[in-house]
Amino acid sequence: MEYRYLGNSGFRVPVLSFGTGTFGGQGALFSAWGNTDVAQARRLVDVCLDAGLNLFDSADVYSKGAAESILGEAIKGRPRDGLILSTKATFRFGDGENQVGSSRYHLINAVDAALKRLGTDYIDLFQLHGFDARTPLEETLSTLNDLVRAGKLRYLGVSNFSGWHLMKSLALADRYGWSRYVAHQAYYSLIGRDYEWELMPLAADQGVGAVVWSPLGWGRLTGKLRRGAALPETSRLHATADYGPPVDEEYLYKVVDVLDAIAAETGKSIPQIALNWLLQRPTVSTVVIGARNEEQLKQNLGAVGWNLTPEQVARLDAASQTTKPYPYWHQAGFAYRNPTPV
Repeated sequence: MEYRYLGNSGFRVPVLSFGTGTFGGQGALFSAWGNTDVAQARRLVDVCLDAGLNLFDSADVYSKGAAESILGEAIKGRPRDGLILSTKATFRFGDGENQVGSSRYHLINAVDAALKRLGTDYIDLFQLHGFDARTPLEETLSTLNDLVRAGKLRYLGVSNFSGWHLMKSLALADRYGWSRYVAHQAYYSLIGRDYEWELMPLAADQGVGAVVWSPLGWGRLTGKLRRGAALPETSRLHATADYGPPVDEEYLYKVVDVLDAIAAETGKSIPQIALNWLLQRPTVSTVVIGARNEEQLKQNLGAVGWNLTPEQVARLDAASQTTKPYPYWHQAGFAYRNPTPV
């Protein structure tokens, strides 16, 4: 397993990490993802560790806390320093007025509750699950800095931030000498390249590593979707399509056609090719993979240990390219002043 630095930090993470959204199966969204129990989770953790993958990502809202609890049970008894635990909070977790957001009240409660569910006394990477425009950034960032100083959190990140959300936060942290965000858990895939427009150049400039979520385009790059064919009965898209990013069908199949051709050339599966493409993109520190079962997990782990050729990458780039919104299409016409991150 290849390891990379997490943004501009000294912390090394595996290029593939395991997402626990399939643990628990509670609620309409997460029950469609999976319902992995403790025994199954232990086996998946074993497979990950055997492959050198030791970063496990969760969130308090995954199955209403059950995912964190199951992960905590699955890692019980294992050496803590051999594991990297990542989780997130900000979204609503309870009915009370203060059970949501990035206030001091909610963040301290959320971190303490996550530590208890995970069965640990520190979290390696803690991320805000979304931006909270209602809470002053000074309150959020000073609270996170206090939690780092208290030893409860090791590294900080965010998820689903826009460029100005992230840049304003980084500037404020720099002004006061508070702990800086070193990771951005962002949606990025062959059929969802919005991350490249502003967030990637920002990440390259500011040293923020991408932690990629939904790298298979919300389940559309599994190899099961084909032009003119009905959606497979086993596809989670039956229940979750409305929750995820919309994708034009013809655009999807244009990309799948190229994936099919490269699969024939390489002997690799479509998911493995889609994941490998991401691992060659600038600023990507780790790609979060998920799996309902051991077979899916082992398939996804096969995305490492080899690389697409530059020519294959270029074909995938061309097939998945879309027209950028303003001002990015305008900036792209001046590459000598706005070069693509490398």
